[in-house]
Amino acid sequence: MSRILVIDDEPQITRLLTLLLEGAGHEVRVAADAAHGLHELALSQPDLLLLDLGLPDRDGVEVVRALREWSQLPVLVLSARSDPHDKVAALDHGADDYLTKPFDAPELLARLRALLRRVTPAEQQPVLALGKLTVDLAAHAVTVADKPVPLTPIEFSLLAQLARHAGRVLTHAHLLQAVWGPKAADQSHYLRVHFAHLRRKLRRAGLDEEIIRNEPGIGYRLLVPPS
Repeated sequence: MSRILVIDDEPQITRLLTLLLEGAGHEVRVAADAAHGLHELALSQPDLLLLDLGLPDRDGVEVVRALREWSQLPVLVLSARSDPHDKVAALDHGADDYLTKPFDAPELLARLRALLRRVTPAEQQPVLALGKLTVDLAAHAVTVADKPVPLTPIEFSLLAQLARHAGRVLTHAHLLQAVWGPKAADQSHYLRVHFAHLRRKLRRAGLDEEIIRNEPGIGYRLLVPPS
């Protein structure tokens, strides 16, 4: 059982989330504003935070920024704001994922499971196994069902970034900075071209499912296969 803190000022939403999450076996705590939420974060030490952006006393992005000064707790933003700029701002300031209200309950639970699996940070694992896909960070090698997949250094770096943060959305800015450096911040067409090649190679190697999802206007996510 995981402890989940919900920071949201809409009683209908918090009641729905409490029923949904407790039905899935989680312990749920609720705070109606940022001040109480930050206090509860320090007091109860939850395993995951579900956060609304439109809080009465403080914007949710500021809550994420404050939290990241002392904790790497997984954060899933659950907000009615659907503008890509809001999503990018939340993700760039440290949120791990973003889901727009109204939400689909099975998708919410699936994203929570993906974030809660980050008990051991993937960055510290030399070999990342994601269903049929295996990424060996030390050897710079990728296989699909034990079949080697020849990738260019750029393609491997992009896939490694996604694999280290599987289940999370990585923004265009994050990927460009990590793979090409700060001078490539405005070159999002690099990503379109290289991800197209990467997807094609993975399909040719036998990866039937589309494991790399494009989040339009935001970034990319490596889908986590079901356990």
